[in-house]
Amino acid sequence: MAHTIVKTRYGFVGVAASAKGIRRVLLPRAEEEAVRRELNGAEDNSPQARAWVQSAAEKLQRYFRGESVEFNEPLDWDGAPAFYCRVWNELLKVGRGETVSYAELARRVGASRRAARAVGQAMAHNPIPVIVPCHRVLRSDGSLGGFGGGLRLKRKMLELEGVES
Repeated sequence: MAHTIVKTRYGFVGVAASAKGIRRVLLPRAEEEAVRRELNGAEDNSPQARAWVQSAAEKLQRYFRGESVEFNEPLDWDGAPAFYCRVWNELLKVGRGETVSYAELARRVGASRRAARAVGQAMAHNPIPVIVPCHRVLRSDGSLGGFGGGLRLKRKMLELEGVES
């Protein structure tokens, strides 16, 4: 995969793409080397993959500066369960400054409210956070719930988007 690392005020962010689209985003980490180790893998040096990585990386830097950005690069979810892909596609419709509950997201993909836990698993396995905005998913009571980057970062990301948490 083509990949790069960018420095933001929250730490080092990694982004990787295959010939099909963005495959991975690593949330901010304090150590650049930690991001580099996670991104290490087979290289796809196709011009298209490099272009998508560069475009997404620039937008991620702008996002973490608090700017409104539109991610329009194709996404590569090859190998992900069909349910997760349905949930992630629906989540892409939740705009900047908006939130949705796990239960509501389950309902939107045609599952019962009891599928909220399965939606939570889809969020936990989201390989492309920020672009697929799992930080916008909250518990039904409005509390933050979980987040792979930690609740402090989730709160900061929501604040960047104008959501009070």
